[in-house]
Amino acid sequence: MPAKDTYHDAVKNALIKDGWVITFDPYPIKYEEVKLLADLAGEKTISATREGELIVIEIKSFLGRSTMREFETALGQYLIYKTFIYITNPDYKIYLAISKNIHEKFFQQSAIQLILHKYQVLLLVVDINKEEIIEWIN
Repeated sequence: MPAKDTYHDAVKNALIKDGWVITFDPYPIKYEEVKLLADLAGEKTISATREGELIVIEIKSFLGRSTMREFETALGQYLIYKTFIYITNPDYKIYLAISKNIHEKFFQQSAIQLILHKYQVLLLVVDINKEEIIEWIN
């Protein structure tokens, strides 16, 4: 099993505080001969009359020397997971969980915004220190 991301527990706790039930930690993704593991999956009941919302979360800390290189890797991983989940479990939405800090310092750049928009990357922005969700970006 791969090592958990540095921010894994903070993101998980933020989701739980926000009313999410963590259903998988990690979430297995299997398509044909490929087997992968996303960080988390969760469910939240919207109301008694509607079914719940289902999410898969891939957590990235961006603590290395090259934020752009880490973004390239994270984007590739996100798109692979998104593709397989679309085929195997289309009820799930996949989010890339990032810290508030990296969102403000890197993800607000117009070039990065262009890529996020082009590939319809869903973001979950978390205050890592407070373990709170700041924003869901669809």
